[in-house]
Amino acid sequence: MKSVQETYGPKSVCFGCGPANKKGLLIRSFPQGDELVADWKPEKHHEAFTGILNGGIIGTLLDCHSNWTAAYFLMKRLGLNEAPSTVTADFHVFLKRPTPSAGPVHLVAKATEISDDRAKIEARLEAGGKTCATCVGTFVIVKPGHPAYHRWD
Repeated sequence: MKSVQETYGPKSVCFGCGPANKKGLLIRSFPQGDELVADWKPEKHHEAFTGILNGGIIGTLLDCHSNWTAAYFLMKRLGLNEAPSTVTADFHVFLKRPTPSAGPVHLVAKATEISDDRAKIEARLEAGGKTCATCVGTFVIVKPGHPAYHRWD
């Protein structure tokens, strides 16, 4: 089954979610009702220290997964056949507890507010059955002339 990234942005080179960036995190997000979900497995080089996931990697996971949640649900709202080019306007990560790196992490994101050009997204990162980090962000559609316009192509 193809992820939203592989379906709508197969040539994207984003470090966090670009299917074309083989050195990136290769996040794969899937619609599940009114949410997008993803499972991702850390590797040793993603650690801040032994057994604990790096905070910057956590932020990247939440940012990219949330951005794709916005793009996907904006696409649905606007009745488009392809994902609009969206970027992060703001995002705030809250680290609740150390995130173990021994097993997979689970990402869940949902649009809590949506208009024709932006979406507010709330997301969480779980590991070992516990919420380890949360995120709230605003993601906006960019227009021609913006460096990220048609970045999924």
